Amino acid sequence: MASLLRARNTSPGSMARLLRCFSNVPENTVYSGPTAQNPNKRVTLRHLTEKYRSFQPITMVTAYDYPAAVHLDTAAVDICLVGDSAAMVVHGHDTTLPITLDEMLVHCRAVARGAKTPLLVGDLPFGTYESDSNQAVDTAVRILKEGGMDAVKLEGGSPSRIVAAKAIVEAGVAVMGHVGLTPQAISVLGGFRPQGKNVASAVKVVETALALQEAGCFSVVLECVPAPVAAAATAALQIPTIGIGAGPFCSGQVLVYHDLLGMLQHPHHAKVTPKFCKQYARVGDVINKALLEYKEDVVNGSFPDAHHSPYKISKTDADVFSNELQRLGLDKAASAASEAVYKMDTAKSTKPPYASRNECDHG
Repeated sequence: MASLLRARNTSPGSMARLLRCFSNVPENTVYSGPTAQNPNKRVTLRHLTEKYRSFQPITMVTAYDYPAAVHLDTAAVDICLVGDSAAMVVHGHDTTLPITLDEMLVHCRAVARGAKTPLLVGDLPFGTYESDSNQAVDTAVRILKEGGMDAVKLEGGSPSRIVAAKAIVEAGVAVMGHVGLTPQAISVLGGFRPQGKNVASAVKVVETALALQEAGCFSVVLECVPAPVAAAATAALQIPTIGIGAGPFCSGQVLVYHDLLGMLQHPHHAKVTPKFCKQYARVGDVINKALLEYKEDVVNGSFPDAHHSPYKISKTDADVFSNELQRLGLDKAASAASEAVYKMDTAKSTKPPYASRNECDHG
């Protein structure tokens, strides 16, 4: 209060500077409002509808962090899904069930900072929308407000899930449905089992998709169902279907980022990599090779070389530094500094004559 009273006698410029100190929000945000999304750049539901009506395939890929989001953005993927599959491919769980809403929000915010073009869809994690419609709406609103998403995805087609989807849509949040194999229901399904393989199950897939459409969903994911079942559902609906292990007759396709890139070359992940996934690269092998090369370079002393030691101290300052170390009684440190100056000056950029760690005498 005292500072405010004193501010009455300050100049307008000083007052403006004082007021700006009251917030840690960037000035352009405080005075100009949030930056509006460019409708010609950001993929919207209208753009998806236009693609769907013109029979242009829709692309969707998962992402869980900023770097992956930037890659999706660069590739101009239509939809970026922050999936609860993060529980498995990021957190190392065997199922999607353990991930929490707070953990999902961290992933959502990171992705939102990196993906500026795709439509952003966040999964509602298990246990955050099943109790009643109010819980479902509250969770969906948090995904948008705190996670920076454009829409949410909801699994299943039981009557309670249909009611929840409808309530979320009526609350003003766009919803993507998900039928077929719904990983959050593995305790009921008896594991990760394909759906729609008999008449009753196939009819249920189509009927559930229709019910989600009636509830207001803008799209439906069809996971692990036979291609003819997915084709039937796609033909029956008036909204796009996104297939994952559902054949080529859907309106679009989705794959998990780590799966399609071959990120995880490890026995634990090999056993859960789905049969339907096409690996477009083996990035995990590249990563492993790079890490082994880095380790070897450190061990044999070839890293860092002169090119990767960019920060310099002048010879004059180095001499003064050594003298100051000697004055402090740190003779070994002074000797090490002088020797390092000499080696850096005479090192060849391709193969610097660095001493190995065990040759260094640390005082």
